[in-house]
This record gives sequence, structure tokens and C-alpha cells, in this order.
Amino acid sequence: MSFSPLNPAEYPTLLTEKVDTVSARFEDLQLPQAEIYPSAPEHYRLRAEFRIWHEGENFFYAMFDPAAPKVPVRIDHFPTASQTICTLMEPLRQALSEQAILSTRLYQIDFLSTLSGDMLVTLIYHRRLDDEWQVAAEAVAAKFKIQIIGRSKKQKIVLDRDYVLEQLPVDGKHYAYHQYEGGFTQPNGEVNAKMVSWAKARCGQNPETDLLELYCGNGNFTIPLASHFRRVLATEISKTSVKAAHENFAMNAVHNAVMLRMSSEDLTSALNKERSFRRLANVDLDSYAIDTVLVDPPRAGLDEASREFIAGFQRIVYISCNPETLHRDLEILTKSHVVQDFALFDQFPYTHHMESGVFLTKRA
Repeated sequence: MSFSPLNPAEYPTLLTEKVDTVSARFEDLQLPQAEIYPSAPEHYRLRAEFRIWHEGENFFYAMFDPAAPKVPVRIDHFPTASQTICTLMEPLRQALSEQAILSTRLYQIDFLSTLSGDMLVTLIYHRRLDDEWQVAAEAVAAKFKIQIIGRSKKQKIVLDRDYVLEQLPVDGKHYAYHQYEGGFTQPNGEVNAKMVSWAKARCGQNPETDLLELYCGNGNFTIPLASHFRRVLATEISKTSVKAAHENFAMNAVHNAVMLRMSSEDLTSALNKERSFRRLANVDLDSYAIDTVLVDPPRAGLDEASREFIAGFQRIVYISCNPETLHRDLEILTKSHVVQDFALFDQFPYTHHMESGVFLTKRA
């Protein structure tokens, strides 16, 4: 990560350079011209993590440059983070530094915010936390109207709740999500909303067919897309994400989605009738009429079996966080499918990382 100050005036040029680099990687596949979805040039990241560096009775936020990993870089202003985080950082630091019970051996502070203004702060210590710490932390939480979690080795104290509530605005509607501490969420909320809107537009309305979603997380795409299909069959391996997804389905009155806690590889095997699983005992897989599949895999992309499996469906929406593994997978998928749309979503401004969206339909 670079620690040089952000220059919003440079962002359009940097984005163009990144788009050109990513687009060039796919030239051999002759994809359609990419639709570009930029980020806000400042205050775009909803999460931030800082080490705490103590100097006598005072401390400051710090990060470490990989080029000099033992030298703390003092962070007094962090415009990468959401405005909610930036506004809280200094008043929170002062409040914590005023009480030894809150600042002694404080090691790290993690912020998790939302577009809707909710905030969760995790205070991580190199010491055991006690009742006195909890009373003091509760006062700080009340003062700033935030959620606080205290952590130390083998200890987690949740003062009220260990999640934030997001209200994600997509196409004139707000979708509610519990986003848990430690669970995966999209870091750039505004760009995430653009990604969801793009996927909705690609899918259209399908009242007689079903959607299969692999790597569904906390239901980020599942919930907005559920109304586009008769039913949704979704899978996710993370226990935290599955818990959040079930809660999020209930909050958004989504009743036509089934969430399975199992790997995409296992669900693929079950749908191919290669193996049976106890957790599928009450799920009638044969009753699904799946014609669309949405995949949002980790950086490793799709495994060979899943890639071969999804090639059997009429339509594929592929969300990727790694152009290299996306290119590898598209080399195979474009043998059976045609790429109709290609989009680039700049989740991580000022870095080389780029999120991609590809919409494919079965060749005639």
C-alpha cells in the first residue's frame, strides 16, 4: 500500500491507465468494450485497520509500509476511509487516551462503517479486559453512538452487537444487511451498489426459472436478485456469512431463497448427482429449473469442476476480483458461451486491483 497523500485530481488519469492495463489483458478474448464504473476519489473505503503506536502516555494511529515494515507511519488523516471513519478517528483517539484503562496496551483499532452511517469499532489489546474496562468502554460507545467490541487473547467482549446495519441503495430501493465484524463485505459501498445494479440489469425478470449462486457471502447479490427469479439456490462456506445471510433474508422479506452452508465444489457434485449430503436431505434439487448462475469467487477463481459445471447453464454472471484467474476461466467458458457484457468496477482506487463483471450466454 502507498502512503503518499491522495490527489483526487490524479484519479481520472490513474483510472484510465488501470482500465487500459486490464482491458489489454483480455484483448485475445475479443470481449466487448468495457463499461467503466469509477469510485469516488476520496472517502470510499468502509473499513480501516490501524496499529496503535505508543509514545509515553500518548499514542497515535499507525500503518507500516512494506518497504520499511518496522517503521511506523503516523496516520493523522486517512482520506481513503469513509467520512464516518475520518470524522471519528481523532475524537475517539483523544477519548481513549484520557483513560488509562482504555489505552494501556491497546494494540490495534479496527473500524467498520456503512453508507447508512452505522459504525463498529474493535479495540484490540495485549492484556486481559475486565469489568472496569467494560464500564469505561460503554461510556465511550454512548458518547459517540457507536458499537464497540473489546478483544484480547482468547477474549471477546461485545458491548451491544458485533455487526453494523447497512442500507444499500440500489436502483431507488434500499436493501438491509447485517455486516459482522470479521465477516467479508465489499469494502467500497458505492461501487458495490453499482455492481449489484449491473447484475440486476443483466439478469432481467425470470418468473419461471431459478438462479444458482455460488460464493454468495452474506447475500449481497442474492437479496436484490431474488425478486428477479422464481427461486434462488445459494451456497457459501463461511459460517459467519451464512448466519448473516439468513438474517438478511428475513430483514428483506426474501422467502424464495435457500442458503446452503457448503462449498461450491460440494454443491456442484450434488447437482451432478455424484455425491449425496445430509445437509441436502430437505432440499429437492430436482425441483429447480436453473437457467442462470452467478459466481463471485475468491482470487483463485473457479475450480475446474465448478467451471465445467456452470458451462451447462444458459446464462452466467461472473463477478471477479482477479483479472488473471478471470482470464483463465473465460478461456474455457467462451468455448461454450458468448460474452455479452464486460464491466470494470474500481473498488480499490490508487491500486492495481480491479473488480470485473462478465455476462455470458450459451452459444446457439
